[in-house]
Amino acid sequence: MEGVLIKDVGKTFQNKDENTSFTVFENIDLNIKPGEFVSLLGPSGCGKSTLLNIIAGLDEASKGAVIVGDQEVSGPGTDRGVVFQEAALMPWLTVIENVMFGLKKKMSKQEAENHALEYLKLVHLSKFVHSYPHELSGGMKQRVSIARALAMDPKILLMDEPFGALDEQTRTMLHKEVNYIWEKTGKTIIFVTHNIRESVLLSDRIVLMGTRPGGIINVFPVDLPRPRKPASPEFTKIEEEIMGMLAGEIEKVMREEMGDDYNSQKAALLYGTNRNLGDHI
Repeated sequence: MEGVLIKDVGKTFQNKDENTSFTVFENIDLNIKPGEFVSLLGPSGCGKSTLLNIIAGLDEASKGAVIVGDQEVSGPGTDRGVVFQEAALMPWLTVIENVMFGLKKKMSKQEAENHALEYLKLVHLSKFVHSYPHELSGGMKQRVSIARALAMDPKILLMDEPFGALDEQTRTMLHKEVNYIWEKTGKTIIFVTHNIRESVLLSDRIVLMGTRPGGIINVFPVDLPRPRKPASPEFTKIEEEIMGMLAGEIEKVMREEMGDDYNSQKAALLYGTNRNLGDHI
C-alpha cells in the first residue's frame, strides 16, 4: 500500500487566445495515509476532478507536487488505477476481454484470464464473463470498470464520481460493493463525489473543497462503525455539519451560474434530503 502526499498544489488554466487565466484552486496540502478511504467533496467547479487528475498524472499542477510513496508524480503510472464516471469499456470485447486488455502485456494469456476472472469474482460478475458491454446494466458496466482497474494491482484507486450517472438503487448496491472491495484489498482509495451522504457512507475522511479559486475548507474524520446507518443520529449529525459549512459556498456557485435569476426560493432547492451538491448546479 502507498499513501499520497499533496504539497502546496495549485492549478491555473491559461486562455492564450484571450490572454486571460483563472485559478481553479491553490495551496492544497493533504496527507492521505496508506489504506485510507478519502472523499473529495464540494460544489461543481471547485476542482475535485482536476485534483484527482493531477494525482493520476493525467494533468499537471501549476505549482506544488504530488508524491506517491517516495516518487513525485510526473505522469500516469501503474501504481494508480482510475475509474471514471463513464465505464468506457471497449464494446467489441467481452467482459473478461476488457479486464484482460492491460494484463496481456504483463503475463501470458492464460495467466491474464485467470487474473481477470479473480477480480470479476470480487465484483460478483463471474456469470457474465462472456457478455458484451451492451448486454450489461449501467451498474454492471461500472463493476467491470472497477475490476479492470483493480486487475492491474494499483497501489491507489482513484474514482471520479463513478456512480453519478446511476439510479439510486444501483448506487446503493455499488456503495456496498466498493466498501467490500476496499476492506478486502486494503487499497488506498480517493473518491470524488457531489453527494454528502455517499461520502459519509464510504469514507475515513471527507475533504471539503470550496468554490473557485478553491481550496480545502475543512477535513472531516468519519469515526462511525461499518456498515454505516444513514438514519442514525451520528450519521445525520455529520451530514448536517458538512451541509452547514458548505451552504455559503453553494450559494456562491448559484449566484455565479444564475446571475439575476438567482433568488432565495431557488436557493432552497439546494437543501434536499439527498444532500447532493450537484443536483441544482
